[in-house]
Amino acid sequence: MPGGVSADGTALQRRGLLFILSSPSGAGKTTLARRLLAHDGGIRMSVSVTTRPMRPGEVEGVDYHFVTQPRFDAMVEGGELLEWAQVFGHCYGTPKAHVKTGIHDGHDFLFDIDWQGTQQLYQKLERDVVRVFVLPPSIAELRRRLTARGTDSAETIAARMARAQAEISHWDGYDYVVVNDDLDACFARLVQILAAERLRRARQVGLISFVRGLMAPIA
Repeated sequence: MPGGVSADGTALQRRGLLFILSSPSGAGKTTLARRLLAHDGGIRMSVSVTTRPMRPGEVEGVDYHFVTQPRFDAMVEGGELLEWAQVFGHCYGTPKAHVKTGIHDGHDFLFDIDWQGTQQLYQKLERDVVRVFVLPPSIAELRRRLTARGTDSAETIAARMARAQAEISHWDGYDYVVVNDDLDACFARLVQILAAERLRRARQVGLISFVRGLMAPIA
């Protein structure tokens, strides 16, 4: 997606960004991520590698890259992942090569990862990372949403609630924090954040030559 338009109508070159959405389970991050992808053709989902078994309806290379534990371990050892974490007994990670090439070419990536993965990405690609944390309106509402899914046992919900509060404690490690009390309003805020971050001067790599052209002696 272009960062702007030059005087002759051509797009200014822009460096891509990594737009991270984190939240406790049930806060609405996945719904917001899907909505953002449908709304904005200039951002694509970063497809993670995972050792988790494929679920019904999932597609290899679209939802995840499904690998064995030995293969995942080899990727970690070989430095092939930008970040990785273990969640509920399964490993998840972000392949390095595809993402680094993409941001160099001006592509934006959407990440649905936890605070651990966010920290790792930020340590490696600080200038390209935009961190957004999504909070539920209340703990009671979070519990209601998890229960309403009807897919988890009481024990699993209790574990998710405990993990949720641990994840929320890392809210101050993010650039933006939004409360998902109303889905439409929360989504609008995400769109505003993404638009503003795309316009940051540091990402407009075509600006220097463009401005020099504006400052050239007038014939």
